[in-house]
Amino acid sequence: MKLHQLDRSGVPDQSFMVSHNVYKNFLKVWHFHEQLELVYIVQSSGVRFIGDSIDRFDEGDIVLTGKNLPHMWLSNDQYFKKNSVLKAEAISIHFKEDFLGNLFFNTPELSLVGNMFRMANRGIIFKNVSPGIKEDFVALISAEPDEQLIKLIELLNNLSKVSQYHVLASKGYVNNAYSEESDRLAGMYEYIFQNFNSPIKSSDLAELMHMNNSAFSRFFKRIHRKTFTKYLNEIRIGYACKLLLSAEENITTICYLSGFNNVSNFNRQFKLIKGYSPRDFLNKHSASKIEG
Repeated sequence: MKLHQLDRSGVPDQSFMVSHNVYKNFLKVWHFHEQLELVYIVQSSGVRFIGDSIDRFDEGDIVLTGKNLPHMWLSNDQYFKKNSVLKAEAISIHFKEDFLGNLFFNTPELSLVGNMFRMANRGIIFKNVSPGIKEDFVALISAEPDEQLIKLIELLNNLSKVSQYHVLASKGYVNNAYSEESDRLAGMYEYIFQNFNSPIKSSDLAELMHMNNSAFSRFFKRIHRKTFTKYLNEIRIGYACKLLLSAEENITTICYLSGFNNVSNFNRQFKLIKGYSPRDFLNKHSASKIEG
């Protein structure tokens, strides 16, 4: 996946941009931009890539991504079929952290919003959000510009009070993805995401980064606080979770599609990272789906 920088600034007389998009499928573009992005998935399901996080997304998800955090929403395969009548629909809001001035969201009354913006540097998915918040997204579409601003502030304030949320990208990824070595690191991440389910070794990355293998291993561990092998296994297991939840392949096939070369190692790594065996993970999520 080639990383693209996109412009989400909107028109000159707007301090933020509200978009309501309905496509056959979400665009397969691995990208970043200067604006924060708040998105509500109205329709579609598939795989969400945010930083070094890979996970499933579904209808109803609300996610906030921070400045320059790479991300992509990849709809499931059935959305790309020629005769598909499925739709990918989302409401998205793009704005800079200081779109109302440097101090606005750092006032005591809105300090929770300021904290939420800082956490968004790693991406946030909000859980068990009230129907009212989703209705607020819809109301933004047709509101006049002055009303949109008031509604957006209310929406951000309400989201900052949601008690259940999950931070997505690893801390190491964000702290270093856009440092002075950003071009080199972007190439490294692009290579990893393009090849994670194929045989890949740290020496391959070392060569790409023009380092010897020992120097690269130290470099990688310094910026991620984990070894390259552990990082790669986490990405592979994240992708395996998506495949398990899609229920289109059996566990053995998913093992190999995720980049593992034997089932015993796949089972061991899955339990180490997720706390369950692949079978127990699948049963747990199947049960919660039935209960929901």
